[in-house]
Amino acid sequence: MQETPVNIAENIRRLKQELPAGVTLVAISKTKTREEIMQAYDTGHRVFGENKVQELVSKGEALPRDIEWHMVGHLQSNKVKYIAPFVSLIQSVDSMKLLRVINKEGSKNGRVIPCLLQFHIAEEETKFGLDMQEAREMLDSPQFRDMTHVKILGVMGMATFTDRMEQVRKEFRKLAGIFRTLKNDYFRDDNSFREISMGMSGDYPVALEEGATMVRIGSLIFGERSCAI
Repeated sequence: MQETPVNIAENIRRLKQELPAGVTLVAISKTKTREEIMQAYDTGHRVFGENKVQELVSKGEALPRDIEWHMVGHLQSNKVKYIAPFVSLIQSVDSMKLLRVINKEGSKNGRVIPCLLQFHIAEEETKFGLDMQEAREMLDSPQFRDMTHVKILGVMGMATFTDRMEQVRKEFRKLAGIFRTLKNDYFRDDNSFREISMGMSGDYPVALEEGATMVRIGSLIFGERSCAI
């Protein structure tokens, strides 16, 4: 039986109609071809997410310059230099060491690099992210206050990979609570601190109900099929 081809453009349009105003759709394009990404681009969509630096750089060089590229995967500090010139948002800041390197590379490139703080909200040990104590130590430090080439726009988290939506909802609710605490304690007068990035293809409706301002969706747009670059 022949597979039905994925209608990427229609999938993008349907999702955008469904999402509330003010919610950003990040189309997760990892492993997808440039042709597939261009099908989404041709609908007017401009925000795409990648989780590997090499793939992000390759696509950034080959595809239109007005694409806003988000780094959503775990980022090693020695690879920041490759994406620092052009990345629109690093969603996966999970250590002070990494933030220091992003600040340094931002300075070298003469730009302020927008970032989200990634929190560990899942029960799975394999997920990366800060806890609240680590975040407070980072934000209270003189080093952070002296950083002039990074801008923290909000928080990001990944829920446990499970069909139990009550578990997922609890984790998303935890991240929304972390956001409110940080907003109140550190970013009260900063209008740019407003993003809660949570929710993927399998759980984004729950994320929206719990206050997501960004959802990271791949398979519902591009299908499950994996392709080489």
